Amino acid sequence: MEINNSSKHIILIHGACHGAWSWYKVTTQLQSAGYHVTVPDMAASGRDPRQLADVPRFRDYSQPLLDILGSLPPEEKVILVGHSLGGINIALAMEEFPEKIAAAVFLSAYMPD
Repeated sequence: MEINNSSKHIILIHGACHGAWSWYKVTTQLQSAGYHVTVPDMAASGRDPRQLADVPRFRDYSQPLLDILGSLPPEEKVILVGHSLGGINIALAMEEFPEKIAAAVFLSAYMPD
């Protein structure tokens, strides 16, 4: 039986002091396996041009992820993977968009109760 991964959308969220670049090997492997993979930079991280002073709240820091989830078609669900500080990002996203989340993976990540 062949598994069709093309309909599965995974969003990888980097940890503290990193950017989307930290997922490059994982992204390539997942895409090769047929998954749709999105790897954003959080605000003031990676290639995002903002300075940390321009990101006063954690919600502002998480806005790139929240924007992606807000732009998804109504019926689409995603798998969120957060590493390190990314666990807090995905927890916030799960609260804001529970209908969009198929699963969440906290990979050596902060996991709020």
